[in-house]
Amino acid sequence: MSGRNPVHRLLAGNDRSIGGTVYGTVLALAALTAGAAEKQSPRELLLLVAATAAVIWVAHVYAHGLGESIERGHRLDWKEFSGIARHELPILIAAGGPTVVLVFGAVGLVDEQTDIWLAFAVGLASLAAQGGRYARVERLGLIGTLLAVAANLALGVLVVLLKVLVGH
Repeated sequence: MSGRNPVHRLLAGNDRSIGGTVYGTVLALAALTAGAAEKQSPRELLLLVAATAAVIWVAHVYAHGLGESIERGHRLDWKEFSGIARHELPILIAAGGPTVVLVFGAVGLVDEQTDIWLAFAVGLASLAAQGGRYARVERLGLIGTLLAVAANLALGVLVVLLKVLVGH
């Protein structure tokens, strides 16, 4: 992983970031579902998804900072605290894909409903990719890879089904 450039590391993460990326993606899909159920515009959805990711990221950093401080028996210094913030960054970054897609609808480049479904598709694609990453790290083989991808997609599809059920 160390040979990859910083942009690739930021977007693709590393083997330890899978959990945060999956969590952040499901969170983004859940926020998207809630906003879409309320018939919010892509502009409103973009703000909702981005703000939700930011608030949850801050909450995770704060909560983990408190826990680490207690565990270590001292108040964290800036280096320790910023290390926690970097470790939790995949939660925030995971909302980037759906958020960027929602910009297209917000500025009128894409029809609103198409844009919302594209944002869901980006989130689901991210979940599939994370399942593939997990399978690669664990050397699961073809069947294991398909099951890991299917498990991640099932979680995302559950959120999308919620959108369909609540939206109708």
